[in-house]
Amino acid sequence: MGRAFEVRKQSMAATAAKKAVLYNRVAREIYLAARESGADPNANLALRNAIDKAKSKQVPRDVIDRAIKKASGNDNENYQAIRYEGYGPGGSAIIIDTLTNNVNRAIAEVRNCFTKTGGKLGVNGAVTHLFDNLAVFAFEGKTVEEIFELLLLANCDVNDVVAEDGQVVVYAPATAFNSVKKTLDENGIEAFQMAEITMLPYERITLQGEDAERFEKMLNMLDEVDDVQEVYHNVVVG
Repeated sequence: MGRAFEVRKQSMAATAAKKAVLYNRVAREIYLAARESGADPNANLALRNAIDKAKSKQVPRDVIDRAIKKASGNDNENYQAIRYEGYGPGGSAIIIDTLTNNVNRAIAEVRNCFTKTGGKLGVNGAVTHLFDNLAVFAFEGKTVEEIFELLLLANCDVNDVVAEDGQVVVYAPATAFNSVKKTLDENGIEAFQMAEITMLPYERITLQGEDAERFEKMLNMLDEVDDVQEVYHNVVVG
């Protein structure tokens, strides 16, 4: 299925501006997890997962600590997680997850990214049926056989365990994220290159010419929207 592309996702750290956007998104996710279920990552699995995700994207420790400290104070920011779906240039399918304290701002900015590039924002469920909701883990230091055996012994629900680009990659149903992560943690897996729930398309499309240019423009525009947390699509890039 060519899933290796998803595992090799690169952080938006090409420029100082993009680093700031990345740090803001990660801090917001950590803040919300700590705010909802406590600031102790040992007792709050969602927070621990958010911290692990931040580390995999090479987010500095002080950014993580500030977000947790902010959640532990008297800050009362109210964030909502909202998903938007639609069709982009060339009939591409796009899913955008946002975390915002201003719903009107978020939908206006996301819709603008679609309309300015010839796309169309759809209703809930418009394109999610084209994607598989999976938990994906990528790491080094173990063999596929070792990981498959320990997950099997722990009765974890797993779709596949494969070797990709020198890493072991585990694909599991999204609902199995916590059980798989706990098992890997307990067996000494620490340096995750990826440990998150994602949306992988069942099939990909290739865009060319003007459609490819407009699609790239749309991704760049979404990168600049502060409320956008994740963008999933079915386009072969590069």
